[in-house]
Amino acid sequence: MLCALTVLSIRQVPVKQTKMAAMTALQSSMSSLSLSSNSFLGQRLSPLTIYPLPGKLTSKPCQIVVKLKRWERKECKPNSLPILHKMHVKVGDTVKIISGHEKGKTGEVTKIFKHNSTVIVKDINLKTKHMKSREEGEPGQIIKVEGAIHSSNVMLYSKEKNVASRVGHKILENGQRVRYLIKTGEIIDNAENWKKLKEEKKKTEVAVSA
Repeated sequence: MLCALTVLSIRQVPVKQTKMAAMTALQSSMSSLSLSSNSFLGQRLSPLTIYPLPGKLTSKPCQIVVKLKRWERKECKPNSLPILHKMHVKVGDTVKIISGHEKGKTGEVTKIFKHNSTVIVKDINLKTKHMKSREEGEPGQIIKVEGAIHSSNVMLYSKEKNVASRVGHKILENGQRVRYLIKTGEIIDNAENWKKLKEEKKKTEVAVSA
């Protein structure tokens, strides 16, 4: 009988009163806890420890890779130096253009570029270049500059016999390895030719310095 009465009494208690009782119990428990600046819900907090940042970062910096255009790329060795191509012409050789809009013209090689196997021939393949004024009051200029030609588009030329020929290599009696024209047999790498080139270089250097 007592159990039945207690169940009935619990069932007869309204829901609002039970919620209020739970809230008051929670408030009393919270007030009993010591809440301070160095504690959280009654538990003592340990002081914050600040670790210093490392002097050097272990992660490597981001490397930006720039994609060059096809005509700007250079084939490189593992040590990042450009691969130099073997060329059948040298500075000072007389060549004939065998391909392109300048076909049939002859001239002297003034520069060679071994990384892309191109040459510059004097007064051939001229291009217009617009130069800006470098100093105040100096007007701009429009000048003509020799453009580069691929070495496969030039062939060695003999001034004596007016013939373009392929180049060959042979070793002389003194052990010197020289180039010669296959059609005419004319030796290109003569000591006289090198002396002439050196003299011309000296004259140009003196003219530029003056």
